[in-house]
Amino acid sequence: MTDGVAFARVSAAPILLADCLDAVGSPSAGAVVSFSGIVRDHDGGRAVASLEYEAHPTAGDVIASVAELIVAEFPGVRVAVEHRVGSLVVGELALACAVSSAHRAEAFAACSRLVDEVKARVPIWKQQHFADGTSEWVGAL
Repeated sequence: MTDGVAFARVSAAPILLADCLDAVGSPSAGAVVSFSGIVRDHDGGRAVASLEYEAHPTAGDVIASVAELIVAEFPGVRVAVEHRVGSLVVGELALACAVSSAHRAEAFAACSRLVDEVKARVPIWKQQHFADGTSEWVGAL
């Protein structure tokens, strides 16, 4: 990974936004923008009880390439991103990322693009378990 990517990983262990924020901090950064993707209690009008995330074996490599893409598109940014896999309950952190930059406009734009690209490219799928006992896969091919 380049100097602009602090880390980009997929983890079965609980993740912390603070790890991302700490990783991108620098004296040259005038802005740090972060995102927390949290398991919510509803989807499409249905009550969600929990989620199960599964990743393809290449997911770690893909999330790293997405982070590198963002650093290439936004020179001068520093990126940290982590996506959780396994069983998560409502309120748990599924995706955490932070982007630092000298200026806020670049940090906001890069963070938004990072989240969009992680969701579009990284082969991670979720099974939503609903309160009524049913479930469905989201993002399955």
